[in-house]
Amino acid sequence: MTGRFSGKAVLVTGAGSGIGRVAAHLFARDGARVLATDVTDGAGETAAGHDAIAAMRCDAGSEDDVAHAVSEAVSRFGRLDIVFANAGTIGSFDGLFELDAAVWADVLRVNLIGPFLAIKYGARAMLDLEIAGSIVCTASVAGLRSGAGGSHYSASKAGVINLVQTSAQQLAGSGIRVNAVCPGLIETGMTRTIYESAREKGVADQIGRLNPMQRGGEPAEIASVVAFLASDAASYINGQAIAADGGLSSSLPVSRPPRLGRTAI
Repeated sequence: MTGRFSGKAVLVTGAGSGIGRVAAHLFARDGARVLATDVTDGAGETAAGHDAIAAMRCDAGSEDDVAHAVSEAVSRFGRLDIVFANAGTIGSFDGLFELDAAVWADVLRVNLIGPFLAIKYGARAMLDLEIAGSIVCTASVAGLRSGAGGSHYSASKAGVINLVQTSAQQLAGSGIRVNAVCPGLIETGMTRTIYESAREKGVADQIGRLNPMQRGGEPAEIASVVAFLASDAASYINGQAIAADGGLSSSLPVSRPPRLGRTAI
């Protein structure tokens, strides 16, 4: 099989659904061999019917699990070129005073320690194999500023953005690039309740109306950004957090401007 990832090996965490599943399929379609991991049985479903995709259970916030997943990828494929640290959890929708430290700890474990572990073990394997690879982490527009998630979720994603910056610096000279994608509101398993609630109330057409595209996003739209960052086409992009949010983060909150062609007063 030929393609932009031909001959390359990819590890994807959180590949059991949503962005991770679509990304795993995209990498495989473009020639890569993929190890899809998830804490659920969803990784097996992602791999079903795809000869280029293998699956295993992995808790992305467990050091032993991540170390084993990286080792398994290298053992299966003989190399590791790309790591997509995608696994995440939203935690809860509770407010600041309703949240307790246990919820915070679990969200940070998965959303921030998880990417740290993926970078730690993924980069170590790449260095050992003398591969100038690419690591991409899923952050969020919630990590850029307030208004897109709870305090625990937002803080964890802000940490991911800083993590890719500091990791890129600490891997200077290795050729290994570390970047993040910052999705806006995307319909995935994690946001299912938001979408289902809007549909039940008959206001599904209001989803995403705060961004200039005036719609929510699709997992494939984020996966395509991930694939770009992982590819040789992004060979000079390093330590960056790329927002893919329909333009949501391009503005501070304002009232909706008048329609095109009308003069503002």
